[in-house]
Amino acid sequence: MRSAERLVVTLGALLVALLAGAAPAYAHAALVRAEPGAGSVICSGPGQVLLTFSEDVLLSDDSVRVLDPSGHDVERGTAHHTADGAATAAVALRPGLAHGTYTVAWRVVSADTHPVSGAFTFSVGAPSRTSAVLPQRQAGGGPAGVLYGIGRWVAYGGFAVLVGASAFLAGCWPRGARQRVMQRLAVGGWTALTAATLALLLLRGPYVAGTGLSGVLDLTGLRAAVTTGPGEALVARLLLMAVAAVFLSVLFGAYARREDPAERRDLGFGLATGGTVVAVGIALTWAASEHASVGLQPSVAMPVDVLHLLAMAVWLGGLAALLTALYRAPGIEAAAVRRFSRVAFTSVCLLVATGVYQSWRQVGSWGALTGTSYGRLLMAKVALVAVLVGIAGFSRRWTGRLGEAAVAGQSAESPPAEAVEVAAAPPAPATAPDPATAPATADPVRAAQLARQQAAFATARARRQRDADPARAGLRRSVLAEAVVAVAVLAVTTALSGSEPARTAAAAAAGTAAPAASGGPATVTLPYDTGGAHGRGTAVLHLDPARTGANQLHMILTDPAGRPVDVPEVDLEFTLRSRRIGPLTVPLTHAGTGEWTASALQLPVPGRWQVALTVRTSDIDEVTETGTVTIEQG
Repeated sequence: MRSAERLVVTLGALLVALLAGAAPAYAHAALVRAEPGAGSVICSGPGQVLLTFSEDVLLSDDSVRVLDPSGHDVERGTAHHTADGAATAAVALRPGLAHGTYTVAWRVVSADTHPVSGAFTFSVGAPSRTSAVLPQRQAGGGPAGVLYGIGRWVAYGGFAVLVGASAFLAGCWPRGARQRVMQRLAVGGWTALTAATLALLLLRGPYVAGTGLSGVLDLTGLRAAVTTGPGEALVARLLLMAVAAVFLSVLFGAYARREDPAERRDLGFGLATGGTVVAVGIALTWAASEHASVGLQPSVAMPVDVLHLLAMAVWLGGLAALLTALYRAPGIEAAAVRRFSRVAFTSVCLLVATGVYQSWRQVGSWGALTGTSYGRLLMAKVALVAVLVGIAGFSRRWTGRLGEAAVAGQSAESPPAEAVEVAAAPPAPATAPDPATAPATADPVRAAQLARQQAAFATARARRQRDADPARAGLRRSVLAEAVVAVAVLAVTTALSGSEPARTAAAAAAGTAAPAASGGPATVTLPYDTGGAHGRGTAVLHLDPARTGANQLHMILTDPAGRPVDVPEVDLEFTLRSRRIGPLTVPLTHAGTGEWTASALQLPVPGRWQVALTVRTSDIDEVTETGTVTIEQG
């Protein structure tokens, strides 16, 4: 136990050091810049809408839609990447856009396979009411999203059972490969993973598009999904499952029937080598298409993710195999349980080590750990794994006692494993009855009834002998508790793999997802009412780039109906009270009906500046309205 405690302390210190010195990294695409900017007001219609993301994204023809105030599309052509790279999405717009508010709706697939979407507005000339209605669908949501999440969970569980049960039977309990119940467990894992992978492939199109389940039967959508990176990974997984089927047939066929120790050893080496290659390949289909493949250090993260998945599968899948053997195949030897205990301890050490690296890579700071949904899910997973390790400690104690009983061989309550295994099966008659000498009055129905009674008695006797061993009973209970917690761990793991990493979420919330996200145009809206006739209206100030140094100012005044309106006089001042700077009077130029501009407006210091707007609508009707704008360091 002292060695285990030292290991936990060392890894905990490593986690603190890594989180304290984290550097920025990104995964899960986040929108970091839009041109025109969200909420901005521009003088004339733009030629295109350009979106820049924190990582490469996959586009479809309708990835970017732009709707005018009446809700009609104004794009010209389809969404495409620009020369700046695959982290951009652009769509051309029709020329001569009228004044008003336009809605931009975007939907892309990030490089880690997860769809992301959003919407924002910008205005040409002046803001206006808009009747644009966006499609009531969300990428990654709806029934397809729910089923896709369930499919991911089933895939993880199937992978764990397939790999863990196969490793348990090949390395810890070779004799168990002859047992039908153990064969059904491993084949069940293979079936679950294969069926889930096929379902994920069919659901991929509706999941990304946010459409209904009718898209599952859309061959065009399926063809498009297969040609993407995530689709290719799913197809590769299906091909590997065919190879895994061959592995299982050899494991439960030639290997299980081998009696010669040398032949069994040689075949076991080949199975171990081939099975490891297949398992690594299946794990790589996750690592190469999800969080590990993008962001910080992908060349390191992908192998680490493969090790993490394999360690998880060997431990949790092995638990399922051990639980099945303890309840359904009581002939398992104490030596096999001890071997799995050592394998499980090694797997836990690998899980902790690789998990620390993954946590640093995807979280990066204590604030992101507690302030994002990904961080909270990660803490929940860590807590569940800690509970799992605690329960595993009890299992190791029961395993030690089981070993002592087996070595002593003196416990009347603990019959030898071979005796238990024999008792588990109905006793076979020494010789088959001879139909010629059987009584003529023999009743086949009665004979069948007696056979069933004998089988029931044998099963009950085997159960009594099994339950008479307190070590085995305690081990069964603790392993059952481990398995229950393991199901919850897999559920949280599935949620984590589909969530936006904490680094990206925290950076996006702070407005620093990428260098391009700092600064940028700012908009200030100031309603005013001078109290006189036609004295009500709204002033919208657009400041670009809202950073220290020279800025361009564009201001529009509109009446309550949203129409540009002129006034006799308008004045504008900027004040930074925290530094006692100002008021700085802005020389405005009248650029058209309801429009004023100022070129090279100098704001020398970053901070939260107060904007004071004075509007006069007649000789005696005047009002001053104030607002604030944040100026970033240039």
